[in-house]
Amino acid sequence: MIPTIDLRGEPDAVAAEIDAAASEVGFFQIVGHGLDPAVADAAWEAARAFFDLPLDAKLAVRIPDGDAYGYAPFRAERLAASLGADTPPDLKETFSAGPFDPPPAGVIAADPAAAFVYSANLWPAELPDLAHDWEAYYRALAALVERVLSLMARGLGLAPDYFTPFVDRHTSALRALRYPDLGGTRPEPGQLRAGAHSDYGTLTLLRQDDAPGGLEVRGADGEWHPVPAVPGGFVVNVGDALERWSNDRWRSTLHRVVVPPSDPGRDCTRQSMAFFHNANWDAVIAPIGRDPKYPPITAGRHLMDKFRATQSA
Repeated sequence: MIPTIDLRGEPDAVAAEIDAAASEVGFFQIVGHGLDPAVADAAWEAARAFFDLPLDAKLAVRIPDGDAYGYAPFRAERLAASLGADTPPDLKETFSAGPFDPPPAGVIAADPAAAFVYSANLWPAELPDLAHDWEAYYRALAALVERVLSLMARGLGLAPDYFTPFVDRHTSALRALRYPDLGGTRPEPGQLRAGAHSDYGTLTLLRQDDAPGGLEVRGADGEWHPVPAVPGGFVVNVGDALERWSNDRWRSTLHRVVVPPSDPGRDCTRQSMAFFHNANWDAVIAPIGRDPKYPPITAGRHLMDKFRATQSA
């Protein structure tokens, strides 16, 4: 169901594979990407160390009201709410960070709402290397997304640098997620580890482990299909903004994280790390090609409105 694409192939052939996957599924996995595994592993282990902190230490960096980054406790989010669904809170806790560079001159003055995506990053005093490890990973993932977008542009018959002016001041976020083992506790009706949703921005890159109760994608057949963990690979999916940008050529596909079976025979604690790539706050997203289905929009307000819809009351 979910194709795996080796980025070491001939560029035009790889571009065609990505275009087909983005059009037919909206999801694919990439290998041969060249991202330094030491950088990825340092960020992964730093995330694990964060979630292992006492709750009081994590709550000390809880996301402030109206801001975007920091710790969100267990059951603090309802991802399905972004699509208008009324579900119980998701069975996860998260820690997020945003841009490591200051906002470009004039962006917040022109639109004060942009301060949301440039909220301060919060770092626990107990883990002095966390910020360094996450910044290195954040920048490596941003470079990898630009490479994938270049291939996607090529797949549309556009110049490889077509998307560059729209993402050179991107407002992306890096999020670590822990889905605790539920023990004997069963979820409420309709409750998942992460409710069914689509992502909001351009592309998402995800590293996941293989614990039971994992990622599923809703296929064109209407059925839910598991996404296996590929060693060294990243799951890539199209976000709402890129679907619109491509004039619906590419699919922003519903996905969810399911509850593990009631008797799995092992610990089901699960960790993942997602890089939510977003265009520049003030980038104008106008559908590519003839007969546009949507009017142009700016990337930033779309992102903020979607994010705020997910927060539990």
